[in-house]
Amino acid sequence: MPGPGDRGGVKAKPKDTRGALRRIIRYLMAYRYLVLFFLVCAFLSNIGNLMGPRFAGKAIGAAAAGAGKVDFAAVGRYALLMLIAYVGSNVMNFLVNFGMMRVGRRVAQNMRRDVFDKLMKLPVGYFDRNQAGDIISRVSYDIDVVSTSLSSDVIQILTSTVTVAGSFAMMCIISPPLVLCMLFTIPASILFTRHMSKKTRPRYARRSAAYGEMNGFAEEMFTGQKTVLAYAHEDAVCEQFSAINRAAAEAYRDADGLGMTMGPTIGMINNFGLAAIGMGGAALYLLNIVGLEQISSFILYSRKFSGPINEISNIINEIFSALAAAERVFQLLDQPEEIADLYGAETLADCKGHVQAEGLDFGYLPGKTVLHDLNLEARPGETIAIVGPTGAGKTTIINLLMRFYDPERGAVLVDEKDIREYTRESLRRSYAMVLQDTWLFRGTIYDNIAYGKENATMDEVVAAAKAARIHNYIMRLPEGYNTVISEDGGNISKGQKQLLTIARAMLYNNNMLILDEATSNVDTATERQVQKAIRSLMKGRTCFVIAHRLSTIQNADRILVIDHGDVVEQGSHESLMARKGFYYKLYASQFS
Repeated sequence: MPGPGDRGGVKAKPKDTRGALRRIIRYLMAYRYLVLFFLVCAFLSNIGNLMGPRFAGKAIGAAAAGAGKVDFAAVGRYALLMLIAYVGSNVMNFLVNFGMMRVGRRVAQNMRRDVFDKLMKLPVGYFDRNQAGDIISRVSYDIDVVSTSLSSDVIQILTSTVTVAGSFAMMCIISPPLVLCMLFTIPASILFTRHMSKKTRPRYARRSAAYGEMNGFAEEMFTGQKTVLAYAHEDAVCEQFSAINRAAAEAYRDADGLGMTMGPTIGMINNFGLAAIGMGGAALYLLNIVGLEQISSFILYSRKFSGPINEISNIINEIFSALAAAERVFQLLDQPEEIADLYGAETLADCKGHVQAEGLDFGYLPGKTVLHDLNLEARPGETIAIVGPTGAGKTTIINLLMRFYDPERGAVLVDEKDIREYTRESLRRSYAMVLQDTWLFRGTIYDNIAYGKENATMDEVVAAAKAARIHNYIMRLPEGYNTVISEDGGNISKGQKQLLTIARAMLYNNNMLILDEATSNVDTATERQVQKAIRSLMKGRTCFVIAHRLSTIQNADRILVIDHGDVVEQGSHESLMARKGFYYKLYASQFS
């Protein structure tokens, strides 16, 4: 199964880590005063942490003065100051952690808003090329990874840097000779971290891509669960998922397994430094160059110094993971939107419904033309039926009429004007659509029928439902029009869902109508009733009807027969039957 990278998703290696970091910082700038306040709090917290070892060393020095010379008052004073420093530091640290968690969640909220707004502006082609599960993974999982990193890692790495710098400064003040004992650990830690970062960064990008692929596959299988069960394909699906899950687990292991070696290795390097400090301190103490006070403070500061280096090495892994996730999100945000309306584009108002297609060439992929030199005309109030074998290009014509795609050559005209001269919104609002793929959302039946018309009254919704022959069924439900249906109408039958979408179209007042296999999910008896309602709906409107049941389009004003992207025949039902050509064979295959 192709992964996200094969279907327009993320590639294996990050492209612009610095760019992703800059854009995350741009989101943080919306809360710059809060972040600045927490940075100050983090700095004060670190000052308290850094003062603690100094007071501890002073207390040890006062206690080690010798028998009868111990200054208990000084010991108590330094111990109290140490306690105040650590308590104050922890209070500040709690405030910082809680505050940055709030900031991280707000940034995630803003990113999700931007991503969702972007998705509403992307062309249909983007959704044709990318798995829904991979898109959902970017909206949920990847943004959560970024949010978690912002909540803890950003402040942590800054405070750790302050702690390292402060500890190093204090060690230099206490005993420069002892600093020499641990200097080798600093370049060793830096070089090792840089080496490992180059190895872990692409692995985290692959991990995000693998999770996107797994989510995409799971979403597809859950959506088609009934088909899987109907074909007893469970074992094969489980095997496919196991392979994808194994690949995701291996990607996770490769990234986190390698990343987890950084902390222990840095810790081992620092422990060598601590051993060197112990031996060097002992020698300097015997030479009376340093005292116990300096040695004890220095050791405590050395732990303060090495601890954050360990933390930074671990945090760097999390930051790389967050940057890889952020890149996937920003890749989506950088996708080209639908081509903007022309400057001065008109609003299509009072549409008469005169539709023409002139010399249309179109292909979804470069070099693969689906429609060839297509010409058609639908005068106001005419019904144009489009028939042909599967894959002939029928739905592609509808996509061009609605301007989901623009043709490579030729033009579509509405009321004698190129549709590119109208705003997309007004063009699409001029059509009502009933598709083979019925779409309902979680909400009441009233909300679903009234979806296309703002401020629709209950009387209007009821009238539309009656016309679609669904009113009696609705009234048998426990709460009538206020009955809540599940997402995608999973708790009602396919036929009832189709009737609800027909009622939705009936409520939508416009002059053009598209019916794409609008009665494919209803039984023959119900179809006769719905056909009466549809004929009433079609009166006075320009209609485009895609149908495989040729009995439903016999009354069309003109029938276009499409095969391999070409109009091979067109005319009325009677004239096409008399010709005994392609249409005649299609019709005969259904009624022979």
